[in-house]
Amino acid sequence: MAGHVLEVQNVTKRYGSAKRGDELATLGLAGVSFFVDEGEFVGIMGPSGSGKSTLLNCISTIDVVTSGSIRVAGRDITTLSSKKLSRFRRDELGFVFQDSNLLDTLTVRENIALALTIQKAPSREIPARVEDMASRLSIAEVLDKYPYQISGGQKQRAAAARAVITRPSLVLADEPTGALDSKSSGQLLETFELLNRLGSTIVMVTHDAFTASWCSRIIFIKDGKLWGQLRREQGTREQFFAKIVAATTQLGSEAEHAC
Repeated sequence: MAGHVLEVQNVTKRYGSAKRGDELATLGLAGVSFFVDEGEFVGIMGPSGSGKSTLLNCISTIDVVTSGSIRVAGRDITTLSSKKLSRFRRDELGFVFQDSNLLDTLTVRENIALALTIQKAPSREIPARVEDMASRLSIAEVLDKYPYQISGGQKQRAAAARAVITRPSLVLADEPTGALDSKSSGQLLETFELLNRLGSTIVMVTHDAFTASWCSRIIFIKDGKLWGQLRREQGTREQFFAKIVAATTQLGSEAEHAC
């Protein structure tokens, strides 16, 4: 039975010191709570400075929460030691960044295989697993090329392959289409949709309504707090896109009036 892969409970994040007064500390997140079920594809949206990137950084263990808890695959990552956290990040999390973060000195094949090598997967299994994933994501023809020899869209699909080949509990994507043209964005989102159908649980931060419309659910953040949620339900992607645009317009309008 599917359960919660991600549980965020009353998470607060402050930057700076609040010891001499709250005015000296910047509040990034203020009591955020939500969950993500196994097999979901969830988008996180919000105005600039809303706290969405801070939230992703806390989930990805890049940043440390001030209070509250974050559970991934049943484990509270806020209580793990540095050594256990490193192992947890390696085994349970997959990452797709805006700029792909592929190593230019390695071929695409070697970049994808490296994730398995670091995880200490049996060496005899690695070539077949890389070939299989590359075939699924339509990048088999570029496996022996270097990142600087392929397109931005191909780089991102290679990054997606690297992120999921270790079979993590959760894949985190930070503005993955931000540096891509519309065609490459569509191809990458089709890749995410395929990976989601194959069982990957994905949480993606994006500012773009079209990108978000590929998700099954959107969580909106405003001023470090949960503002609202949208579910795609049974509607078309176009209908979901229209709902997202309406919600982001309202959210942006409220943010302007608050200034």
